[in-house]
Amino acid sequence: LVSKVVRLSETHGRRLHGAVFSPSAAPRLRSLCRPSTSTAAPPQPVAPPPTTTHFGYETVATLEKAARVRSVFSSVAESYDVMNDLLSGGLHRLWKDELVRRSGVASANLLVAVDVPAGGAPPLDVLDVAGGTGDVAFRHFEAAGLAGNIHGGPTNRPVCAAVTVCDINPQMLQVGEARAAERGATAIRFVEGDAERLPFADEEFDVYTIAFGLRNVTDVDAALRDAHRVLRTGGHYLCLEFSRVPNDVLRNAYDAYSFNVIPKMGAAVAGDEASYRYLVESIRKFSDQSQLITKMENAGFVGCSYTNLAGGIVAIHEGWKI
Repeated sequence: LVSKVVRLSETHGRRLHGAVFSPSAAPRLRSLCRPSTSTAAPPQPVAPPPTTTHFGYETVATLEKAARVRSVFSSVAESYDVMNDLLSGGLHRLWKDELVRRSGVASANLLVAVDVPAGGAPPLDVLDVAGGTGDVAFRHFEAAGLAGNIHGGPTNRPVCAAVTVCDINPQMLQVGEARAAERGATAIRFVEGDAERLPFADEEFDVYTIAFGLRNVTDVDAALRDAHRVLRTGGHYLCLEFSRVPNDVLRNAYDAYSFNVIPKMGAAVAGDEASYRYLVESIRKFSDQSQLITKMENAGFVGCSYTNLAGGIVAIHEGWKI
């Protein structure tokens, strides 16, 4: 994202807050925005995938997990937002706002007033993975300067990003496409695909986000490697995911709520206790904050960090491709 902004500014001398951005300032912008780590770690050897993995607390064949996860989300597609409300007490909306704020899309929209001609391609490409219902994509859409299309406001604001959603589940995508049509956000592209083998070219995107989806991937390491592959140099990776609560009191209270309340609420609200029980169990089987940092670094990301939200119930992990 940083390299794209700098490239545009070098080429066109864009205005930043009323002042012309001089091409000679590009090296300084790079030095200010570049991640602190200057070199990427060498790629780690890729181990053969294990023959078994976890599906919640159940051990299943690796080839079986993807189909079972697909079945879970097909079952809850229509009530997905309700599911997230149950899992997070409604806080997922604020967490997703923070994820998109950290992505830098809104900052790029303010920083570089790009006049995209009719039919022209926006200068930034944003990918949201495992976001079939569009919840995060709509936030990117607004941040990119297209809020007028949703709220009925002015439509001549800068269009700084193209937004693509990729999800393995067609039912989730159908929900997202219907909501996009209702919101007037038809410019968002919805694509069916697997996070481990994304149907996109190398270095196609500047920003990659994934919210509450990485823990459901069969091979997390493969998904991280493919995220690195599709990002351009200077690209920004962000993952919002349920994580590990370090405080014993809070963790015990959250566990009691998760195991005793959420499955029963899932049964009452969506008629599907088993799917909600899996989702609760999947959180406990997922990597903690430090373990995910290590996986990201092994995939080639640099400048990796995480920020706990709600005492570590969730965390936002970030990394860069250089």
